[in-house]
Order: sequence, then C-alpha cells, then structure tokens
Amino acid sequence: MSTTQLLVRKDHLPTTRLREVADAALRDGQIEVRIDAFALTSNNITYAAFGDAMDYWRFFPTDEEGWGMIPVWGFGEVVRSAHPDVCVGERLYGYYPMASSVLLTPKRVKAESFSDGAAHRSSLHPVYNQYLRTALDPFHTPQSEDIQALLRPLFITSWLIDDFLADNDFFGASTLLLSSASSKTAYGTAFQLMQRTGLEVVGLTSPANKAFCESLGCYSRVLGYGELDRLAPGASCVYVDFAGNADLRRAIHTRVANLKHSCSVGGTHVEQLGSAKDLPGPRATLFFAPAQVKKRVADWGADEFNRRMVAAWRAFATQVSGAPSPWLSVAHGRGSDAVLSTYAQVLAGRGDPRIGHVLSMQT
Repeated sequence: MSTTQLLVRKDHLPTTRLREVADAALRDGQIEVRIDAFALTSNNITYAAFGDAMDYWRFFPTDEEGWGMIPVWGFGEVVRSAHPDVCVGERLYGYYPMASSVLLTPKRVKAESFSDGAAHRSSLHPVYNQYLRTALDPFHTPQSEDIQALLRPLFITSWLIDDFLADNDFFGASTLLLSSASSKTAYGTAFQLMQRTGLEVVGLTSPANKAFCESLGCYSRVLGYGELDRLAPGASCVYVDFAGNADLRRAIHTRVANLKHSCSVGGTHVEQLGSAKDLPGPRATLFFAPAQVKKRVADWGADEFNRRMVAAWRAFATQVSGAPSPWLSVAHGRGSDAVLSTYAQVLAGRGDPRIGHVLSMQT
C-alpha cells in the first residue's frame, strides 16, 4: 500500500505534483490515519502564502527542497495503531496534509484528544498539533462534518478576531473595514461583530461578489474595491485585511486619515501580496490566532473558553446552513484529479463564495 501526497512548489504555488510514498512499518507509539475528508478554502492558500514566515510548511515536511504540503483541516480514521491508548477505528478531527493518509505519534493522550509528538512538530504551536477524538468532541455531530471541516477553524479565527478587537476596545474606532468580504473568515468575523452595538461593519469586495455579500445580512453596508471614496475620510476605522492585497492596503491607509489599527489576517489575493512597509498611518500588524487563544484561556480558564466558543459556533453554524437561504452549499470531490483541479480554482480566486469544497484523496 502507499500514500498519495499533493506537493506544491513553495516559491510558485500553481506548480504541483503528486507523489506516491510506500507505507512504512509503524514504530512503537505511532498510528496511521486515513484522511477521509478535508476542506479546501482560501484559508489554506494563506497557509501556503505565509508558509515560511509562519512555519506552516514545517508541519508536514516533504524532505524535498523547495516542495511542501499545504495543511488542511478535516476528518480521518485510525487504520493502523502501535499505540496502546489509540484504537483502530477511532475518528479524529484535526490538521492534516493534502494526502490520503498520515503517520502521527500521539502524546499527552486524554479521553477527548491527543497531540502529535513527532519531533519536527515539537516547537510548533500546540493549537495545530492537537487531534480531537470525535466521540467526546462537543462540536461534533456526524451530519455536520462537512460544515465543521469548512468553517470550524475559520470561524474560530473569526471569533478570536472579534474578541481581540473587543478586548482592545476596537482601538477607539466605530467603523470596521473587512476586505475579501465574501471569504468565510471575513463573514464569520462580520457575523460576530454585528452582534455588538455601536459599530458599523463595512464589507469590501470585488464587484462580482458584492450582491452575495449584501445577501448575507451581516454587513452594515458593502462597497466594491473601487468605491473607497464612499468612506468618510474622517471616520475612525479599523482595517481587518483578509485579502493581503498590497495595493488595496495602501489605498485604505491613504484614504482613511483616522485609521486606528490595521490588522492583517490572511492572503486570499496571493498574486498581490506585498510589503506593508512605508504605509501612511498605523503599522500593519499580523493577527496570530493562537496568541489570543493563550490569552483568553489564561483570562477565563479552559472550560469557560470552550463554553463560549462552542456556543458561538452553534449559532453561526445554524445561520450558515439554515433554510431557506443557506450561506454555504457543500461540493464534494474525490480522487487526486478532483483535488488538483479544485486547488487550482481556489488558488486563482475563481470559486463561487456560496460553495464550500470538501475533498478526499481517496477514490
């Protein structure tokens, strides 16, 4: 048997190839997880775009110079185990490579979760090293796995952005500008922000996605990228940059004289990523979700942190999947050809914002 892996050129993300790796014998303490389903969204493109800067390439090294595997979120099943406390047949939610299977080394095994103890992951952030055993996961229901794979990690980031901004009293601003407003992380953030009082939440998007963003009802108003002149120059604003578009960032920093904070989250516009140096106004600052997790667990305790997060997730999942006008429909793809074609589509930004892709290398 062998594992199929999708490799990506780190310096040229459109260049990909498939690799077959023969299954190795398990060492003591290892398990093999068959990766049954994973989501592919613009969030994963961000992982690749910031792969070196944020160490995302280090989670699943290829041992081939210049080539990497992009991490994804999804579900898998243990198919081989040499660990006494992890059984064949267990279902796991977590961080996987774009591959048909992966070897993990469980450590800190608890009833509800474990961490991958592989040596190359020991210095990486523990949030990404944790695998949840679905039997005791409060998020999990079998019928909602697709929505979880697509939105759970994105919404947790959205929830943490909202919490970070509120924790900082929105830096004294009353208007929040969210770029790439049709992206799932952006509209998840808007959903949270709109539950607060006294804020104007403005979505910024391409003309093609403007009607979609307006239909969601989670933005106070939606502007096309060419409509920045409709922003009041004196308004006190925070810019939350999900696009990573350097030209747009500069235009906003130039247009908004009273910009209180510039928060860089992702890079959905990969071809336009650029330097944030020498901008008018505040320095663009990268938001790192695990840092806010660490702060809030210290503030509230782990149980209260999880209670608040699960409650927020359930409200959002109900909104996203609810009839008669769900925000998101799931498109499934199986096999390496489907994964390759969907990756090219998402990378190029050609996706329909109402469609979420759940994929599998299994045939």
